[in-house]
Amino acid sequence: GQQEIVESIVAGHNTLAILPTGAGKSLCYQFPALISPRFSIVISPLIALMKDQVDTLNKNETRAAYINSSMESYEFDTVYNRIRAGEIKILYVSPERLGIITFADTIKELKPDYLFVDEAHCISEWGHNFRPDYRRIRKFCDYIGIAKIAAFTASATPEVAADILNQLGIK
Repeated sequence: GQQEIVESIVAGHNTLAILPTGAGKSLCYQFPALISPRFSIVISPLIALMKDQVDTLNKNETRAAYINSSMESYEFDTVYNRIRAGEIKILYVSPERLGIITFADTIKELKPDYLFVDEAHCISEWGHNFRPDYRRIRKFCDYIGIAKIAAFTASATPEVAADILNQLGIK
């Protein structure tokens, strides 16, 4: 199912992908992000998960970064400057970052191509790992002007899938 998902994303379609753990969900958003002319944002729930993804992507060449609460403001500026220079293609952030207006303003200026939501079941009030800040994603996308959204999860009942689509405005 990876090819169909990647083709949908690259074609500019908003997409919800439900794949089991270990089926390569990360590849489905990393590939479109890496071939895109601009950078992309990945909303991820855990700092450790972000770090693992960034470390893996950066083994041969620095292409990814994360911004999280453990960083100093000068480190944020370094990441933003590397995005401006075209060095960073994938930026990982937690959903809590979306509510920080200085972050939203900077991202709006940088004009990301895609927004990917990892562990998208967290968006749903029916999801077992509900995190309220995931509910800010649609408002954040509207504010920064990003229209290409894809969500990924390994666990979604029909109710959860419908709620994810509704929360993100995906048809």
